[in-house]
Amino acid sequence: MSKKQPAPRRSSGFTQGVARVLILIITCILIYLCLVLPDVINQANMPVAVGEVANQDILAPYSITYESKVYTERARMEAAAAVPPVFLPPDPSIARRQLETLNSILYYISTVRNDPYATREQKLEDLEALDEIKLNPSIAAQILALNDQDWQNIDKEARRVLELVMRDTIRNENVAQIRSNLPAIIDFAFPTEQAQVVIALVSPLIVPTSLYSEEQTNLAREQARATIEPISRQIIAGEVIVRRGQIIREEDLEALNIFGLAKPSNQTDQYVTNAILVGVLATLSVLYFNRRQDQDFYDPKHLSLIAIVFVIFLGLGRFLVIDRTIVPYLYPVAAFGLTIAIIYNFEFGTLLSLFLSILLTFGKNREAELTIFYLLPTMVGMLTIGRARNIGSFIGSGFVTGLLGMAVVTAFRLGDVYTDMVGLSTLVIASLVNGLLSGSFALLLQFVFAQVLDIPTTLQLIDISRPDHPLLQYILQNAPGTYQHSLLVANLCEQAAGAIGADRLLIRVGALFHDCGKANNPQFFVENQVKDKIDAHDDLDPATAAATIIQHVPDGVALAKKYRLPSRIIDFIREHHGTMLTVYQYSQAVATAESPEEVDKSLFTYPGPKPQSRETAILMLADGTEARARADAPRTDEELRELIQKSIAMYKDADQLDETDLTLKDLKTIEDSFFETLQRSYHPRIKYPQVQKKLEEQAESALAEE
Repeated sequence: MSKKQPAPRRSSGFTQGVARVLILIITCILIYLCLVLPDVINQANMPVAVGEVANQDILAPYSITYESKVYTERARMEAAAAVPPVFLPPDPSIARRQLETLNSILYYISTVRNDPYATREQKLEDLEALDEIKLNPSIAAQILALNDQDWQNIDKEARRVLELVMRDTIRNENVAQIRSNLPAIIDFAFPTEQAQVVIALVSPLIVPTSLYSEEQTNLAREQARATIEPISRQIIAGEVIVRRGQIIREEDLEALNIFGLAKPSNQTDQYVTNAILVGVLATLSVLYFNRRQDQDFYDPKHLSLIAIVFVIFLGLGRFLVIDRTIVPYLYPVAAFGLTIAIIYNFEFGTLLSLFLSILLTFGKNREAELTIFYLLPTMVGMLTIGRARNIGSFIGSGFVTGLLGMAVVTAFRLGDVYTDMVGLSTLVIASLVNGLLSGSFALLLQFVFAQVLDIPTTLQLIDISRPDHPLLQYILQNAPGTYQHSLLVANLCEQAAGAIGADRLLIRVGALFHDCGKANNPQFFVENQVKDKIDAHDDLDPATAAATIIQHVPDGVALAKKYRLPSRIIDFIREHHGTMLTVYQYSQAVATAESPEEVDKSLFTYPGPKPQSRETAILMLADGTEARARADAPRTDEELRELIQKSIAMYKDADQLDETDLTLKDLKTIEDSFFETLQRSYHPRIKYPQVQKKLEEQAESALAEE
């Protein structure tokens, strides 16, 4: 009994396994497409690089203020460009070195002029071969043609001019200008030809004395860049970022990237990361489902519907919602989690809500904020809604979900420089509306799940358990004894279910309808017969009597289907007798037969199946115990306790509980619960003495006379 068995609607085997694998694969493919396709579609006609031409107007989907790297870098480059080059102070050693060079040149020229052994041609070649300066043939010829006095005058003038020029600060950019000004510096007493010789000797030796410092220039420019603070750019929702036909600039592409409106230059990374995320979540799903194979949601039919609704929520969110400004805060994601928690359990609802929240926001703006905004309120809503016993539960849960959503938005946006008070107020109101929408959609979704999966919801169970339900009225009018018996059994079941943690509402409703088939032939069953006219049908053939009694199970199933009761309620009708014998009729048949072997046991056996859940097992025990207690009318607690123990032992020994997960501890708890309930139900009544009766009669007479 302690071993869990799958429910009868969930067959196991190879086919079921293949179905689950196919559902997983198809779901993963659809989820991957939901992640990838919106970006592919949205980015198909979007620019990818600076210089491209926009083929449509691109508007900002929401307001934002961001630090523009393009604007900031541009301003820093302008500040750096405005810094002039940095030069070192004039270096006197440069001037001295150039003067020494000139002295060497003049000495060399004097030596060549005074060489008695060299021909004029050789002297010209020697002068033209100078390394420090290049003398053209005409200047060289002029130098050789000068007399000694003129040469000495040129020698002195050249030294004077170079020393005068090199005393000033000379930089690269003004070397040419100084050289061009040399004729104005040379003494005007020199003839033009001699002045040209001086210029030819001095001009090549004029070099910068103040050198450019690349290191100090770069340092100054970096300091200028550092003075520029980051520049923010504000874009208002609906503002045109790029107009059709406009050439994309750097700042335009930056803004498009901020909003996710530009096509990535390399989309491979995006595809790979999406695939990895889907793979990780799929692995977690497989691990979870392998640990929860005993749950209803492991059935392929349940998995299919869950996957369909999950993909619908994800697809709508990724295609139409998540890239907008206010709509993501209105999207009732919590409705999905609330529905799963109502139909199955909080744990499963939390897992799927986590998956949905991550997938909806993955790779989008404000990813962390929206993930928490979707997940935390959903979890609190699931805890609040419980079993959703009335519509007010949905409204209350939606309100609490909205309140927590407001808190999450406030926590993220209150200190956000990009969100003003108007924007914050709008998002807070949207969060509250989100919660109310989630509660409303959850009410609708749980109805869809209930209809498609034939699962009785709490609201549906409460509705069909109302006394004015047509089938209950049919039982009450045709078989009032059975109706009262069902009420007593329902009380027994509800208390016992609560004691072991089973579904109290489900078992109570199942108990109310478990004997509905008796209403088709009420007079045959002892609880519907008059006390002094009990008919045990001893005049009937035992097999016929047994068949009539057993028939109330298929009749009950037919009635339940006629009145459209959920399959889980029909299970109570089918399973509450399991495969037990109609002991009284079978004993009669054995007594009249020549040998027990001649009696066909199957004619006296209920068709079953045996109870498949804790709830139907409790109903079997309660039904038998209540009937025996009504028949035996135990007078003491000891008799009542013994009766309950025998009743439970009978079903246990008949292996009727083997296909449930009831434990020995559960059976003991059920026994104690039955005892407490029956003890209060069959309490002794006080008999009034005759004197008291006479006093009452006298009082009534006096009142009549008055």
